[in-house]
Amino acid sequence: MDYNINFPNLHIYLDNVGKNIMIGDFAIAYYGIIIAVGMMGAIMLAVHLAKKTGQDSDKYYDIAIIAILSAIIGARLYFVAFQWDYYSQDLTRIFNIREGGLAIYGGILAAVIAVCAYAKGKKMKIGPIADVAAPAVALGQCIGRWGNFFNREAFGGYTDNLLAMQLPVSAVRSGEITQELRENIVFVDGVSYIQVHPTFLYESLWNLGVLIFLLCYLKHRKFEGEVFLLYLAAYGTGRFWIESLRTDQLLIPDTDIPVSQVLAAVMVVVSIVWIIIKRKTIKIKKSNEEL
Repeated sequence: MDYNINFPNLHIYLDNVGKNIMIGDFAIAYYGIIIAVGMMGAIMLAVHLAKKTGQDSDKYYDIAIIAILSAIIGARLYFVAFQWDYYSQDLTRIFNIREGGLAIYGGILAAVIAVCAYAKGKKMKIGPIADVAAPAVALGQCIGRWGNFFNREAFGGYTDNLLAMQLPVSAVRSGEITQELRENIVFVDGVSYIQVHPTFLYESLWNLGVLIFLLCYLKHRKFEGEVFLLYLAAYGTGRFWIESLRTDQLLIPDTDIPVSQVLAAVMVVVSIVWIIIKRKTIKIKKSNEEL
């Protein structure tokens, strides 16, 4: 297997980009390391924002543990559910997350449900928690997407744009190589490469923008929970576009419709409508109080 990754139009050529590091005879995947770093960054940011917004930051360590564990389980189950034909052949593959296979929507949904249950049990308001969690999640996603870089996954179709990325055919799962990519294979020093949209990079940069926006808006929020709703709208908008480029889309069974695009569209519409209704309700309430 060849381990080079190239960005030819940027004149960046990376040799021997491995997928793991070895400690004795034990391999630790870069994917897992980067996901762990993303989680730690998210926790640190959440605790910091909790303090700034006058919340009990100590409770956020418990929240983080609950959210992370439920997110990993939810993300894996979501991915497996839409790839059941593959995993049903060997159920032990379900537990091998070192090879990738975590779907963010499943993770977010599971984490939201678990944290809401925790907040209800502790009699905590979910709105402030959600507003702190939103930037933290965006940071975690921004970092975590680089795990896809080392796994040579979550890429798009053929492109020759400025950020075009070349991956050795031998290092990529064959099922993710489309006919268009095969027709545009590039040969460099005897090695065959596919040239793709680095959609992991697009999403990482998009999430960085979302993070900056949410941090700037946090002190200007009109109601508790608004920052989280803005995260859903902003992330969903970017994901809808980026998902259209990817070659490893999870499809709604018996259709050619990417489930992530459908969920992204629903997420954007619902969150924007929710914000509009909530703001109008607040405006009407203020008007009535003034009368």
